[in-house]
This record gives sequence, structure tokens and C-alpha cells, in this order.
Amino acid sequence: MTTAPVSPKPLPRFPRDFVWGVSTSAPQIEGAVEEGGRGRSAWDVFAAVPGRIKDGSDARVAIDHYHRYPEDVALLKDLGVGAYRFSVAWPRVVPDGSGAVNAAGLDFYDRLVDALLAAGVDPVPTLFHWDTPQALEEGGGWLVRETAEHFAAYADAVAARLGDRVHRWITLNEPAELTLLGYGLGQHAPGRQLVFDALPAAHHQLLGHGLAVQALRARGAGNIGIANSHGPTWAASASEADTTAADLYDLLLNRLFADPLLLGRYPDEGLAALLPGPVADDLKIISQPLDWYGINYYQPTRVGAPDPDAAGPADFGGILLPPELPFAPREIEGFPRTDFGWPVVPGALTELLETFRERYGASLPPIVITENGCSYDGLDDGERITFLDGHLRALHEALAAGLDVRGYFVWSLLDNFEWAEGYARRFGLVHVDRATLARTPKSSYRWLRDALRDQARG
Repeated sequence: MTTAPVSPKPLPRFPRDFVWGVSTSAPQIEGAVEEGGRGRSAWDVFAAVPGRIKDGSDARVAIDHYHRYPEDVALLKDLGVGAYRFSVAWPRVVPDGSGAVNAAGLDFYDRLVDALLAAGVDPVPTLFHWDTPQALEEGGGWLVRETAEHFAAYADAVAARLGDRVHRWITLNEPAELTLLGYGLGQHAPGRQLVFDALPAAHHQLLGHGLAVQALRARGAGNIGIANSHGPTWAASASEADTTAADLYDLLLNRLFADPLLLGRYPDEGLAALLPGPVADDLKIISQPLDWYGINYYQPTRVGAPDPDAAGPADFGGILLPPELPFAPREIEGFPRTDFGWPVVPGALTELLETFRERYGASLPPIVITENGCSYDGLDDGERITFLDGHLRALHEALAAGLDVRGYFVWSLLDNFEWAEGYARRFGLVHVDRATLARTPKSSYRWLRDALRDQARG
């Protein structure tokens, strides 16, 4: 692989209290799915169906973080990040999703949190990163209201055990993706193909967020946010058909998940009427003030009207969108691409943040970039360095323009199980050998370590 050029200039100075971190998730790294009393998750069941995972793999072992976490914490310490975003596996803590709490599951996170603190790294747990307990999924999953209530009870159990040492919390990760890919298109767990009938899953996840915020605050926790995926939506042309399609896509993938949280309302009254109620009462729970708002950013999306002559689904970065949808992705030309085929557009991050400021004004809390990263193969990953360098410079431009951004988390620390792609896509700063699970820092790891040391020197 040819190493891409990297700017020789050091990064511009970020604020002294800016939070630097990396992110992972339990179902992608932990493994040990039958150890310590863990229950089955929807992803365990989904991955066991032949053909669901492109390389035929599963996450039963993943990269064995459950047993190797001391080694991974040592990598965090050496990297020099101040915070580590990981997820707590709901089925490890409450195996059936509701009812009895598994003390052995909480013991694991006790050990992890203590190891992080001993290494000088702040723990930032995400309470839900798509691993719905299978027992709840069989009862309807996020399509039913009870799942939101069970999620709040689980959040309370985690806060009761970890709240004395954890001082930054994330409720949900990317409810948009679970709604679209898991319930709408069936390409992720739980594999349902409901298209627009998946909308109750969006509402109930947001309700679960609000109920979890209440549970966390009742336990004395503060500094609470959410990790929502967002990106600019560009119309394929100025035609009415393309701009209408782009507006609808933006509504469903951006505003549907931000407006209720930040404005206390859904972006469209007709859409709100399709959701299970009582919507008005639920919005009061959903829209409780957040201490900060997390944004996962990867790429912009160019969208146009559907092609009436399309013979099959459109491939959007590995996601297959059926032709009957009222919008269709278009290629973004003129930019380099990751191994996933995603366009690399650092300036779109600045654009996204400016759009959020214009759209939400005083209702927008401080922002944290909770995920940003790219898939490239190889240990000498100059393309990843160029990606991170460009996005951090774009983020600094947003700071210079007055946007209140408090932190940045790279996705991801480690190569891992990349959902329906299996292990073919590598997002890690650290290479993981599939045969031995040996960890080897990549060039990007060393680049970020040096950059963080330079930032620390002030």
C-alpha cells in the first residue's frame, strides 16, 4: 500500500481542557459471549444465520478484550488519551434484558473502570451500542415501549455500581442506524425489514434515552450525553425532485434524532402522528437538557430522487437501499475514498457543526465528537493519518469560528468486528492479528501519540 502524504505541520492548538479519546463497543471487541453469566444478544442470533455476515464470521471471540483488557488499557495509557469511550453490554449485566442483575457482569466493568483510572484515563461508558438482549428482542425489541423502560432499569443498575468512579455518561449510540439498518432494512440485527414501519424503534430508543437520563440523575450522575450519527446532506442537483429527496433523507437521518432531543418536538407533524404515544408526554422526557451532545461523523451524503429505471438496490457504502425508497444515494466525486468506499471530506465536518449551530441556536449544548475514523488496511496507514489530520484541522476551524466543541474521540482504538462486514474492515489505530489476536500499534497510533504529547506541551 502506498503511504499517503501527511502534513508536516503540527496540529493547531486545542484548548487545554479539550478531551482527547478513542472509542470502542462491547459487541465488537469483548467476545466471551458465554462467560460470566452473559445472556444472548440480538447480534449473537443475527450473526449465527448463514449469509448475514459477509465473511462468515461472528463475534463470539471478537478480539477477546474481555480477557485482554489490561493489555488494551496499557495501549491507551501509552497513546496518551485522557478518556476512553467503551460500551457496557446490556446482556452481560441483565442477561434477559429485564429482571435479575448479573453481578459477575458488573464485576468485569468494575475491573475495567479501575484499570482505566489507574492508567490516568477517564472511563466514558455508553450504555447501549446495539446489543439488545435477545429475550427482549423476541418480545418486540425497540418496537415496543417496555424495552425503553427496561433500559432505564438497566441504566440504574450500572450507575449504582459504577457511578462513584464514572463522571461522564453516554446513553445510546446511533439510534438512527439501529432503526434504519436493523429494523428498516434488515441488514443489521435484528434483521427486520419493516421500512417505514420501523419508526416506533426510533421513538422508543429516544424515550429509553430520556428515561435513562432520569435514572442516572437520580443516582447523582451528571455530565450526560448521547452519541448520534450525523452528516451533511447534499442534494444531487438543484431540481425540485432532488432537493425534496435530500430534505426527506436529512429529516429521517439527522433531524428525526436531533430535534426531539434539542427542541422537544419532531421535525414533521405528520411523522409524529405515525409514532406510538403518548408522543407529547414522551417528548418531555426525551428532551431533558443534556450536558453535551455527541456527534459521530464519517462522511457527507449526496442524495437525489430515486431512479425509476433502477433494477435493484443501490449500494451506499455497504448499505443496500431498495429502489422503492423515496430517495437514492449519489456518488460524491472528487475526493479520496476509504477502503469502505466512503468519501473523505474533512470540510464537511465544519459544515455539519455550523449547520447545527444555525439549526438549534441556544438549544444546542456543547458538542463532543464521539466518533470519527476510517477503514484502511495495513500497519503503515498513512491514509488514516491524513484522514485524522484533516478532520482535526477542520474541527479546529469550527472552534475558531466560535463553536463550542469540548472533545474528540477516534473510532477506533482496535481493529474489531465490523458488524455485517465481519473483520474485513479495519478502523483501528492498533492492528489485531486475526489468528493470534496480537496487538500491534500502527503508524497512525504513533502519529496520534506524538500529536497528543505536543498538545500537552502547550
